[in-house]
Amino acid sequence: MKKSEILFLIVALILAAAVGGLIGDIIGSVAPKGNVKTLLEKEIPIGFQTISFDWYALSFTIGFLIRLNFFSILGMVLVIIYFKWWHLS
Repeated sequence: MKKSEILFLIVALILAAAVGGLIGDIIGSVAPKGNVKTLLEKEIPIGFQTISFDWYALSFTIGFLIRLNFFSILGMVLVIIYFKWWHLS
Protein backbone atom coordinates (compact mmCIF):
# COMPACT_ATOMS: atom_id res chain seq x y z
CA MET A 1 0.00 0.00 0.00
CA LYS A 2 1.27 3.44 -0.92
CA LYS A 3 1.49 6.41 1.43
CA SER A 4 -1.20 8.27 -0.49
CA GLU A 5 -3.62 5.36 -0.07
CA ILE A 6 -3.02 5.24 3.67
CA LEU A 7 -3.52 9.00 3.93
CA PHE A 8 -6.73 8.72 1.90
CA LEU A 9 -8.01 5.98 4.21
CA ILE A 10 -7.24 7.99 7.36
CA VAL A 11 -8.91 11.14 6.01
CA ALA A 12 -11.93 9.14 4.79
CA LEU A 13 -12.32 7.47 8.20
CA ILE A 14 -12.18 10.82 10.00
CA LEU A 15 -14.73 12.34 7.61
CA ALA A 16 -17.00 9.30 7.91
CA ALA A 17 -16.89 9.53 11.71
CA ALA A 18 -17.66 13.26 11.64
CA VAL A 19 -20.47 13.08 9.08
CA GLY A 20 -21.91 9.93 10.65
CA GLY A 21 -21.86 11.58 14.07
CA LEU A 22 -23.68 14.60 12.70
CA ILE A 23 -26.30 12.44 10.98
CA GLY A 24 -26.77 10.39 14.15
CA ASP A 25 -27.25 13.53 16.24
CA ILE A 26 -29.80 14.97 13.80
CA ILE A 27 -31.81 11.76 13.49
CA GLY A 28 -31.54 11.09 17.23
CA SER A 29 -32.91 14.52 18.06
CA VAL A 30 -36.08 14.00 16.00
CA ALA A 31 -36.61 10.29 16.74
CA PRO A 32 -39.41 9.37 19.13
CA LYS A 33 -38.49 8.14 22.60
CA GLY A 34 -37.58 4.49 22.78
CA ASN A 35 -34.81 2.06 22.00
CA VAL A 36 -33.98 3.60 18.62
CA LYS A 37 -33.48 7.04 20.14
CA THR A 38 -31.29 5.54 22.86
CA LEU A 39 -29.19 3.73 20.25
CA LEU A 40 -28.77 6.85 18.11
CA GLU A 41 -27.95 9.18 21.01
CA LYS A 42 -25.51 6.85 22.80
CA GLU A 43 -21.93 8.08 22.38
CA ILE A 44 -18.68 6.36 23.23
CA PRO A 45 -15.97 8.90 24.12
CA ILE A 46 -12.41 7.79 23.32
CA GLY A 47 -9.43 9.93 24.31
CA PHE A 48 -8.76 12.47 27.02
CA GLN A 49 -10.10 15.89 27.92
CA THR A 50 -8.12 19.05 27.38
CA ILE A 51 -5.17 19.74 29.63
CA SER A 52 -4.07 23.35 29.97
CA PHE A 53 -0.72 24.68 31.13
CA ASP A 54 -0.74 28.38 31.75
CA TRP A 55 2.53 30.05 32.62
CA TYR A 56 2.97 33.77 32.66
CA ALA A 57 4.27 34.21 29.11
CA LEU A 58 3.27 30.85 27.65
CA SER A 59 -0.03 29.01 27.47
CA PHE A 60 -0.32 25.47 26.18
CA THR A 61 -3.47 23.37 25.71
CA ILE A 62 -3.65 19.82 24.43
CA GLY A 63 -6.54 17.41 24.13
CA PHE A 64 -7.91 14.60 22.00
CA LEU A 65 -11.44 13.20 22.18
CA ILE A 66 -13.41 11.19 19.65
CA ARG A 67 -17.12 10.67 20.31
CA LEU A 68 -18.43 7.72 18.34
CA ASN A 69 -22.09 6.93 17.87
CA PHE A 70 -23.93 4.31 15.81
CA PHE A 71 -23.84 6.21 12.52
CA SER A 72 -20.20 7.24 12.84
CA ILE A 73 -19.20 3.60 13.39
CA LEU A 74 -21.43 2.54 10.49
CA GLY A 75 -19.81 5.16 8.23
CA MET A 76 -16.32 4.02 9.20
CA VAL A 77 -17.20 0.38 8.48
CA LEU A 78 -18.58 1.36 5.06
CA VAL A 79 -15.37 3.28 4.28
CA ILE A 80 -13.28 0.24 5.19
CA ILE A 81 -15.46 -2.05 3.03
CA TYR A 82 -15.27 0.39 0.12
CA PHE A 83 -11.52 0.79 0.51
CA LYS A 84 -10.97 -2.99 0.52
CA TRP A 85 -13.15 -3.34 -2.59
CA TRP A 86 -11.42 -0.43 -4.34
CA HIS A 87 -7.92 -1.45 -3.33
CA LEU A 88 -8.29 -5.16 -4.20
CA SER A 89 -9.80 -4.63 -7.65
